[in-house]
Amino acid sequence: MLKKDSRIYIAGHKGMVGSAIMRALSKQDYPNRITRCHADLDLTQQCAVRDFFEQSEIDVVILAAAKVGGIWANNTYPAEFIYNNLMIQSNVIHAAYVTGVKTLLFLGSSCIYPKYTEQPIQEKALLSGPLEPTNEPYAIAKIAGLKLCESYNRQYGTDYRTLMPCNLYGPEDHFADKNSHVIPALIHKFHQAKLKQLPHVTVWGSGSPRREFLYVDDLAEACLHVLRQPQDTYHQGTQPMCAHLNVGTGKDLTIADLAQHIKEITGYSGSIQFDSNQPDGTLQKKLAIDRIQALNWQPRVSLEEGLQITYAWYQSKVSTD
Repeated sequence: MLKKDSRIYIAGHKGMVGSAIMRALSKQDYPNRITRCHADLDLTQQCAVRDFFEQSEIDVVILAAAKVGGIWANNTYPAEFIYNNLMIQSNVIHAAYVTGVKTLLFLGSSCIYPKYTEQPIQEKALLSGPLEPTNEPYAIAKIAGLKLCESYNRQYGTDYRTLMPCNLYGPEDHFADKNSHVIPALIHKFHQAKLKQLPHVTVWGSGSPRREFLYVDDLAEACLHVLRQPQDTYHQGTQPMCAHLNVGTGKDLTIADLAQHIKEITGYSGSIQFDSNQPDGTLQKKLAIDRIQALNWQPRVSLEEGLQITYAWYQSKVSTD
């Protein structure tokens, strides 16, 4: 359970999610924040991770470090996605246990759920059907991390919790065309098209898949809120022997509608074309969030507001790269 004097290790503090968690911890006056950059600590190296934990007197771990990317990146680098994520989470979770860390939060992804499942997706849908092929290696790694937390709780009585967020976006995201997720990729495409006065922007896929999007600072707030819950209270919200809760907005929209929103926010005046030769991925991913809502958490930032904040950050940081 998170307390004001807890010594908190944030793995992946430089990434989009980790940066948002750092902002939330600072805003809410948690002073004892422990971080290491990749140059100082490679989380894929078991001995280095074990040494770090033995030296750091950690009370709480927030595991936000991961190799992430969109459909193209997952399709192109499947071995890297499964290997790096398996190594990072296995090393951190095991080192936490060995050094006596009782509280840990692992961040997964909604891609753990089957490609075809009832909407909105409940936590119990896990492992009830085949995964989306385009990101299966990443999903399998995240499922393994979730099950690792469950297994340590079951065998050793630890309090390792897991949140499964929907699609995330916000400051510090990756805005390259191919490796990025859909929102940063579209922001970059529409902004560059506006600057170059291009007649149209091409969006991958048919535009018909539906997606749910959560502003990253809302996820950060959810992380701290969940960690503050007493152990019994948190685990009452999960399935038996289960460590995970969904976190999202409860609302989704088509990729075509998302593209239109981003077109308007960036001020692009051309047309939108869809390339149906490119993969759509899962047709719909909308999470059931009643369990985390029962813990009195709600998202605060609307999609329109979040997109505006993200575009402003993009303009100030990376639009001329």
